[in-house]
Amino acid sequence: MKLSFLGAARQVTGSMYLLELDDYRILIDCGSDMERSAPREASTNGQTPAPTTPQPGFFPFEASSINLVLLTHAHMDHSGNLPHLFREGYEGQILCTEPTFALTNVLLRDSASLNQKRINELNASKKQRVKDRQVQLQKDLFLDKQVRETMESVVPIAFNRKFRVADGIDVTFIPAGHLLGAAHIVIHVEENGERKSICFSGDIGRKNYPLLVDPAPVPKVDYLICESTYGNRLHENLMSPEDALADIIQRTCIDIPGRLIIPSFSVGRTQALLYTLNRLYTERGFPPIKVFSDSPMGFESTKIYLQHVKMLNGEAKEFYKENESLFDFENFQFLESAKASKAVSNYGEPCIIISSSGMVQGGRVEYHVAENISNPYSTILIIGYCAEGTLGWRLLNGQSTLTIKGKDHTVLANIEKIDVFSGHGDRNDLMNFVEMQSPETLKNIFLVHGEYESMESFKATLAESGYPQVTIPKKGESFEL
Repeated sequence: MKLSFLGAARQVTGSMYLLELDDYRILIDCGSDMERSAPREASTNGQTPAPTTPQPGFFPFEASSINLVLLTHAHMDHSGNLPHLFREGYEGQILCTEPTFALTNVLLRDSASLNQKRINELNASKKQRVKDRQVQLQKDLFLDKQVRETMESVVPIAFNRKFRVADGIDVTFIPAGHLLGAAHIVIHVEENGERKSICFSGDIGRKNYPLLVDPAPVPKVDYLICESTYGNRLHENLMSPEDALADIIQRTCIDIPGRLIIPSFSVGRTQALLYTLNRLYTERGFPPIKVFSDSPMGFESTKIYLQHVKMLNGEAKEFYKENESLFDFENFQFLESAKASKAVSNYGEPCIIISSSGMVQGGRVEYHVAENISNPYSTILIIGYCAEGTLGWRLLNGQSTLTIKGKDHTVLANIEKIDVFSGHGDRNDLMNFVEMQSPETLKNIFLVHGEYESMESFKATLAESGYPQVTIPKKGESFEL
């Protein structure tokens, strides 16, 4: 049995792992590499990939040679390259949970729509160099046709049920928290009379997160592939999401008649915010400050959460039973059209605007930030990770002026940050996940999906806790298990 690390190796995004069992090949996740700035044939983080047979396509393998794809959850850094896989000849199935299927469909369709817009803009140009760029983009970008083909091949799998995928190979999806439908995937293999087991963590959630179940226990396995996003740190905010958000709203919208702008990812984080706001207004008697949610994809994702109430945590199910709603409350409005989005700037009362993207890079949130960034009565609340160079990162680093869509803006608004809505478990949560395994029987832990410094720190923490067999693989590196 051979395991190859083709993505999220010594970096956060691009999760993709290839498990080869004699003549059967399983791809676990097929995510977009959000950090790729060099051509795809270049090495990552200065590390030279292990030798592979050169391939002319998008992947370092022949897509038609893959027998099965397993998907841990819907986020694009885990699912975003699936349409490319089908375009290059993959003809098999994708196994994932029912909510992952629905959310992945929303995310991929949105991405295909943006891709089509990019191509249409280039089509309208008469410049030859732009035409040449369009030809290249059509090779690099997937469109709606590939998304439809991808989603037609999905087979939804229930949690906690062993599923036989081939002779001597079965898989089990175990709740991971993090996002609706997210899973740890455990694979059992019988090879040459020997039974082996391997667990892919996916993204590990945190306990008591709004709406989501806690990460479930994982059985003992021989090999553990563990994410390490927060491997070197703990969450900063110890308050509950309700208390943290209540404090911000009190100071920014009640004590003073101000505006609160919350950049938020449409899938997962927006739903957690809306549910928390609903609880504040329903259970704590907050004044009904107007709340605008400005994201068409957020609207679609919220409907999916409502379709899967039975898969949410007990607290959310009880709240839904008592109030007949999770996200709908007094003075709440979804903004569907671009016209309605821009009209919010004329709303004269205190309000809360939730809009994507969470890093303030692209999406309608750029307009809301531009309209409010020079207003000292406005607050921009960052609730998640912002990659270096994004507008969100610049706000957090105290830049006094920002250029948004070619126009300079003086930063007079208040900038705040909380991490209670981060869907990733911190170092303690990661340790809780690993400590389900026995140091005596666990043969190796492979750390993925994290910055290299985070991985090194977490490796040291694991060694101190009695887990010396820890590997930090390079991109393209393979191991015999």
